[in-house]
Amino acid sequence: MPYQVLTTVILGLHFLFVAYVVLGGFLAWRWPRAIWPHLLAAAWGLAIVAGGVDCPLTWAEDWSRQRAGEAELTAGFVDRYIEGVLYPERYGRLVQALGALVVAVSWAGAYVRWRHRKATREPLPDQT
Repeated sequence: MPYQVLTTVILGLHFLFVAYVVLGGFLAWRWPRAIWPHLLAAAWGLAIVAGGVDCPLTWAEDWSRQRAGEAELTAGFVDRYIEGVLYPERYGRLVQALGALVVAVSWAGAYVRWRHRKATREPLPDQT
């Protein structure tokens, strides 16, 4: 029973992390320093999608499932819980591209807002 609860917690964290990777850049619109942890999370997400890195949350989920007496995982988190559930598998690359576009828009918006704040805080030069 405790490992089943742990698996559920890990799944919840996994959903939150994926949502943060896609939408977290918008936090920097309000809190500019929030861009730094989002840059790290987005880079980590890109490394996972590109296939070079294994997700530690997937590893932890697999570990807790096996301790709970369940079979070893045969697919990653997105393959099991998102692709084919929230959208058809054939749109996987399109959804990845749209996710990257959302991240890019959030970063561009954060940059524009940062520049605007900086411009409105700086005093105008003397014109004497």
